Amino acid sequence: MAGYRKLGRTASQRKALIRSQVTALLYHGKIRTTEMRAKEIRKVAEGLIAMAVREKDNFETVKVTAKVPRKDKDGKRVKEVVDGKKVTVFDEVEKEIKKDLPSRLHARRQMLKVLYDVTEVPTKAAGRKRNTKKVDLPAKLFDEIAPKYTSRNGGYTRIVKIGPRKGDAAMEVLIELV
Repeated sequence: MAGYRKLGRTASQRKALIRSQVTALLYHGKIRTTEMRAKEIRKVAEGLIAMAVREKDNFETVKVTAKVPRKDKDGKRVKEVVDGKKVTVFDEVEKEIKKDLPSRLHARRQMLKVLYDVTEVPTKAAGRKRNTKKVDLPAKLFDEIAPKYTSRNGGYTRIVKIGPRKGDAAMEVLIELV
């Protein structure tokens, strides 16, 4: 007996399908899919959440100074003429950052092996391309999702049956984070 479901796909297609659905589940909190896919997604998602719960407090805060470009009231960079060239003006700012300890860094890299990059697009049509930003899903796992499940030993997802799908009568389910 196999340790996983083949889902009628080649290995690379199956891996891509599971990765994309796990990414969507962790980003949105719930997704709608077939029962067999949900059972495969659950294995991967719960492993990632368990890893995040284990390593959520494993960091140290460090103060660093960074050069940040000075901006005017419109949000554009301030330029200054030096030796006949326009040069951006920088200010030094002191920031506190989280520095991962080795085991948390390893966990972050293991998560990045599974999760796809997510780009958040604004809903307004104006400036759609310019105002996009990347979402750091491992950080979301460590900072938002893991603290909810510290007192829980597994069982981070729930599968709720919706009913048969209209086209092929496959059982559809809603898989969500508890």
